[in-house]
Amino acid sequence: MSDFFSAAPPGSPPGPAPARPGSNLPEQTVSDLARSVKRTVEDAFGYVRVRGEISQPKRHSSGHLYLRLKDDAAVIEAVCWKGTASRLSIRPEEGMEVVCTGKLTTYPGRSQYQLVIDSMELAGEGALLKMLEERKKRLAAEGLFNTERKKPLPFLPRVIGVVTSPTGAVIRDILHRLADRFPRHVLLWPVAVQGDGAAAQVARAIQGFNSLPPGGPVPRPDLIIVARGGGSLEDLMAFNEEIVVRAAADSRIPLISAVGHETDTTLIDFASDRRAPTPTAAAEMAVPVRADLLDQVLEDERRLHQAMTRALDQRRTMVQGLARGLGDPQSLLNGLAQRLDDRGERLSLSLRAGIERNQGAVRQLGLKLRHPRDVLRLAATRLDGAARALRTGLDGALRLSDGRYHRIADRLSDRALRRSLADGAARLADLPPRLDRAHGAGLSTQADRLAQLGRLLESVSYRGVLSRGFALITDGDGQPVMRAADLLDGQRVAIAFQDGELPAVIGAAPAPPKPTRSRKLTGPPQGSLF
Repeated sequence: MSDFFSAAPPGSPPGPAPARPGSNLPEQTVSDLARSVKRTVEDAFGYVRVRGEISQPKRHSSGHLYLRLKDDAAVIEAVCWKGTASRLSIRPEEGMEVVCTGKLTTYPGRSQYQLVIDSMELAGEGALLKMLEERKKRLAAEGLFNTERKKPLPFLPRVIGVVTSPTGAVIRDILHRLADRFPRHVLLWPVAVQGDGAAAQVARAIQGFNSLPPGGPVPRPDLIIVARGGGSLEDLMAFNEEIVVRAAADSRIPLISAVGHETDTTLIDFASDRRAPTPTAAAEMAVPVRADLLDQVLEDERRLHQAMTRALDQRRTMVQGLARGLGDPQSLLNGLAQRLDDRGERLSLSLRAGIERNQGAVRQLGLKLRHPRDVLRLAATRLDGAARALRTGLDGALRLSDGRYHRIADRLSDRALRRSLADGAARLADLPPRLDRAHGAGLSTQADRLAQLGRLLESVSYRGVLSRGFALITDGDGQPVMRAADLLDGQRVAIAFQDGELPAVIGAAPAPPKPTRSRKLTGPPQGSLF
């Protein structure tokens, strides 16, 4: 039967060509094929764990995380949706070796398969240490670990803030150690110290203590202690996160890190102001021992009392020695009093002599000044001469103008001549009043100045001195007599008073004058002036 269907009878013409293999398969669209491949891949693999190195991590504005996992021979695309990316225990970085758990699927829009990540962890402790070392170098390059940023710890903080788990043994160790050394007010900010969200809680606790206002209802700590017990490197990862390190570096309150045991080191230890090997050691760094302080205060008091007593004894001895070297104060005061009396007497004599010298100088100046009437006569004479010169000049100017007008009149018509004559007559008629006004104003100004000079002369004239009871003595030549030694007995002088002048003789009365012929007077004889 098979031969019958497989071979043609002999001598028959050849039949049609055989059909192509698979020509009876149903046709599919590209979308159908892509969906079939997607179902096949998801059903065949399901959840897988893939180890590789992160390459080109990129967080989209929507919150989704896109990256690539690669090794030395292959590359696979990976995506972590927004809700899962926010819960990852590590922050994906370039070159980090990780182990990702998720579902393998395809993306039909690009004909590629990709891994949808549900969780991510570091691939071994070596990769974790490498990641921490790279993070440490990057943060150190930003200056977060610089010594200049470190703040000194307060000597005796009033309030201490503690960031740790409320249920662990760490908080009890800290409280017990503080009670033994120096009891202080403690504020606990409870946080998770490991697991998802622990780093964010620790960072918020540090920032929360710093945001407390001074003097508010909740006291602001003077010192912060971030503490945790010992554990593996993975258990302490929350204190290696960048958010915690930055919060510790930005803290305005001094901060002590006490994470793990003495051999454990986290990145917060480099950013904190002081690192404590254990939480108990952090409490010892925070406060001094009260008993030691009391002993120190008592010792300082004793030494201060001894120093003050010794200093007072030395000062007393020094004062006594200085007192023996000083003289009698009363004798010193008597000598100074006598010196003061002598200076006072000399000062009085000096003032009197100075006044007499000034009076003589004023009298000399008064004699040199001219009388105001003489000054006024001289000024009047000068004004008359100036008036005559002004009139002469005015007459000459008028004559010159008259000649100029006559010359111009010969060249002008009768109308222009009359107009020019009228203008000239008007100007000539205006000149005498202006001249009179100018002359009067000048005379008034000069008279005021002369009156002012007369008042000044009268104020410094010797006649003003005569009105106060003084007298001026002149010799026969009319010169003032300044000293008594310049006069001789029997010398005739003249004494000028305010209301007149009288002759006088110095010393004894002079001989009577020789009789002269005079006509006889019928009236009674004139009496003596003295």
